[in-house]
Amino acid sequence: MKIGAYFYILMLVCLTACQQQTKPTKPTATVDKPNIIIFYADDMGYGDLAIQNPQSKIPTPNLDQLAKEGLLMTDAHSSSGICTPSRYALLSGRYHWRDFNDIVHSMGESVFKENQVTLPKILNNNGYKTAAIGKWHLGWNWEAIRKKDFTQKEKAKHGKKEIEIWPAQAYDWGKSIPKGPLSIGFDSYFGDGTINFPPYTWIENDKVKEVPTITLQHPKKDFALEGNWELRPGPAVKDWDFYKILPTVTSSAVTFIKNQDKAEQPFFLYMAFPSPHAPIIPNEEFRGKSNAGPYGDYMYQTDDAVGQILDALKAIDADENTIVIFTSDNGSEHYAYNRIKNYDHNSSNPFRGVKRDIYEGGHHVPFIVKWPNKIKPGTKSTQLFSQIDILNTLASITNSDLPKGFQHDSFNFSDVWLTNTNEPVRETIVHNTWASKYAIRKGDWLYINNKDGYHTRIPKWFVEGQRFETAKDTVQLFNLKDDIGQNTNLASQFPEKVNELAAALINEQKTETFKN
Repeated sequence: MKIGAYFYILMLVCLTACQQQTKPTKPTATVDKPNIIIFYADDMGYGDLAIQNPQSKIPTPNLDQLAKEGLLMTDAHSSSGICTPSRYALLSGRYHWRDFNDIVHSMGESVFKENQVTLPKILNNNGYKTAAIGKWHLGWNWEAIRKKDFTQKEKAKHGKKEIEIWPAQAYDWGKSIPKGPLSIGFDSYFGDGTINFPPYTWIENDKVKEVPTITLQHPKKDFALEGNWELRPGPAVKDWDFYKILPTVTSSAVTFIKNQDKAEQPFFLYMAFPSPHAPIIPNEEFRGKSNAGPYGDYMYQTDDAVGQILDALKAIDADENTIVIFTSDNGSEHYAYNRIKNYDHNSSNPFRGVKRDIYEGGHHVPFIVKWPNKIKPGTKSTQLFSQIDILNTLASITNSDLPKGFQHDSFNFSDVWLTNTNEPVRETIVHNTWASKYAIRKGDWLYINNKDGYHTRIPKWFVEGQRFETAKDTVQLFNLKDDIGQNTNLASQFPEKVNELAAALINEQKTETFKN
């Protein structure tokens, strides 16, 4: 009996210990898989980031701090010199020019193919809660909600042109709008679509929150603080306030982050800012905060928005296990030229060209990535990198499955991020904005298949003040190690290098094996 009593007590102790060890614990998904935030600025130039441009007249304290706490990639590129193609490439891991070159125009169709593999789908399939907030500009199927019995278009002015558009009454706004963010793997969406494109209303998931009732044309009593409004006419809600867009999407992102406090799954937030894209409209409390005019103030407000969202991340103790990426969809708009004259601030510094151009200023963009205790803080990488590489890199880091047979243009930079290795990952990269002009980079050399790398018109005063060589050859060749500003065309001096890179470009264009 004595032995039996001792045995009973021993069994009771063991059973209690086992129960304590196996009692339910908080899911470890957020430990095993990092959260991910991609901040995507709109039309921000490489030279606008203070930490990499000592001459910048724009304070970017939150982004500077992000770079100090993470990795600054100094040779990073968007796929295109304009927004829609760059966004498509980032989310698909595929060069945009394999499919299209132009932007999605007003009330335009989606650029994604049916069942296309995308970054949000890959992460969603791996248990991530996926959200897109802010600018979309990748198309929706607006025709699906257009009333087919409504046949009368309306005349509207777009710049100096008079065009015909479908008015607000031509759409059934109560219906779900197909082929938007939810169709490519996002669980949720909130934003205004595109700041300067209709419809001018808030969209939540796949429905408008307020029904447009009027046609918005160019504001006649108000002016953008710098440049033009750049607004396309179209359906709008009455008294739509453009100045509320950046604060509202910022607030939405903060709310999304805070709502993840008790979440049992990791999250991916694609935060696409409407700024500093035109219309350049910083809110009153941010005016005069830079020495680069209203654009500089708008960029400062964008930096502040990043800070607000990162503060929300810290508030829920999620910053230690979150990969934060900041970059831009292309270079700065052509108003950048006047900022050089008016404020001595060069958004493209040290590059030639601006948004739309095939020169570096069109696509060579800021890129910061932070992941505490994984990415060494305060480091830099000069590796050649494209935003299309984000897909493969994040898939690798999160152990996400890529569909069998899925081929893409995306390279895996996880070793570069995590070990800062100098071992080259990407040997070449193709640059493109419009169908007629391509460039290819290989090592220090860059070849352009045209005598002119510009698309944006250059002010006469700027041309007269520059020392770029007058184009003599039909193509261009630059050594970026010696000439990062692309001042001197070396095509006639190195014909063998021209032939080598021209052949490499043609090979890339012909090798269409990247099918979804």
